[in-house]
Amino acid sequence: MIGRITGQLAEKNPPELLVDCHGVGYELLVPMSTYYNLPGLGETVSLLTHFVVREDAQILYGFATPTERAAFRQLIKISGVGPRTALSVLSGMSVDDLSRAVSTQEAGRIIKVPGIGKKTAERLLLELKGKLGADIGLPASAGSDSQSDILQALVALGYSDRDAALALKALPQDVGVSEGIKLALKALTK
Repeated sequence: MIGRITGQLAEKNPPELLVDCHGVGYELLVPMSTYYNLPGLGETVSLLTHFVVREDAQILYGFATPTERAAFRQLIKISGVGPRTALSVLSGMSVDDLSRAVSTQEAGRIIKVPGIGKKTAERLLLELKGKLGADIGLPASAGSDSQSDILQALVALGYSDRDAALALKALPQDVGVSEGIKLALKALTK
């Protein structure tokens, strides 16, 4: 599985990007929140990814932050919500706005996203309750490289995004990657 892509930003056509990684160009679909924060063409970009394999396609989705990717993964777990719809939700509102809407059970905020009707919004509110970053208290520093690497390692080892985020929250802010993984694994095995 491809967890992160780092390379030169070759093309930007919303919502699609082309990232050149040592001569290999990867096409990624990104939410608009990530797209608006991209560097200029020719500059280095690093994106967390989620790889979707379907019968008729293999699609790579890119995200600027671990919370965006975690929200995307929670969204696609919901029956009737595919990657395109999840991308639309994350393009139409930030993860913080989505978390607030879920916490306060405000379907009106989610209905404003193009392609999301009342029934889908209500299903999202029900299914996401207690599963998003703000609800589980994802640390504010989760965007840092070491915190992001620790989170990715825990998810790669088979822990859920939620469990990994909770273990990450208990770690000291300045912990290194290898020490952080060891500490997190000790906490998770208790």
